[in-house]
Order: sequence, then C-alpha cells, then structure tokens
Amino acid sequence: MDKVRAQILEVTIPRTASARIVINAPTQQIFDLIADPRCHPLFDGSGTLQGNISGPERLHLGAKFGMAMKIKVPYRITNKVVAFEEGRKISWCHLMKWTWSYELKDLGAGRTEVTETFDASEIPWLAGKWLAASGAIKHNPKWMAKSLVQLKAICES
Repeated sequence: MDKVRAQILEVTIPRTASARIVINAPTQQIFDLIADPRCHPLFDGSGTLQGNISGPERLHLGAKFGMAMKIKVPYRITNKVVAFEEGRKISWCHLMKWTWSYELKDLGAGRTEVTETFDASEIPWLAGKWLAASGAIKHNPKWMAKSLVQLKAICES
C-alpha cells in the first residue's frame, strides 16, 4: 500500500509555503474540525503545538484563541481569525502578523481538496529574522504536508 502524502506546492513569494491534499470526506465535516481550535492538536504535524487551547469552541471572523507552543523554547500565542467563509476558508494570524489559512474546495462525490498556506510575506524585518532563526521557514512545508495527512486520516476514519 502506498504511503499517503500531501503535495507541497511551488511558491514564488518569499516566506510563504503551501501544501494540498484530497480528503474523501464532505467539505463541511473537514471545515468543522478546522474551525474547532480544540481539535488542532489532533492534526498538528509540526509537533510545536503543546495543547492548552483557549477560546471559543467554534471559530468565526474576529474570534481569538490561544495555545501553548514550543519552537526551541516554550511560549503562548494568541491568534485572531482574519478571514472566514463558512465551509470554504479560514485564516488566522497573531502578533507577528503571519497567517495560516485553510481553503477547502468541494470536488463532489464527498471529496474535498484542502490547501493549507503559511504567509509571512509582508511581516516586519525582525519577525522574518525570528522565523529564519527558529527554522520555521525551512520546516513549514513538511510540517504542513504532515498536518494535512493527519487531517485526512482523521476525516476518513
């Protein structure tokens, strides 16, 4: 049996990354999982999310949610939802202003294309230095692909 992989997409904008996968599950089922911040540890492929999630059970435009993280050192981060289209797209950012987005496309027959994008293209210089020093820029494509594979496994089980 072939190993399930997400496609790491080619990007031309510096400090961005994108990955995509097709999940055999209805779009709304997948979106509901992503829109519940308490479910994020279930499909975090980076190993940086340490749990301890706070915020609403269901995200919406303007919602804030926090989580314990660890990239080299432990810290806590508060995110704010900056884009929200029910069943289609959700994006959040935090103090450093880079965004994480999930876009879902209904392919019909209970299949959904899910694209995860990290965008730090327009962040301040100092934030960019931290991203490079932490190794996040280098690792994000693989971490996102792993997250999507885990999301697929959850949604298809």
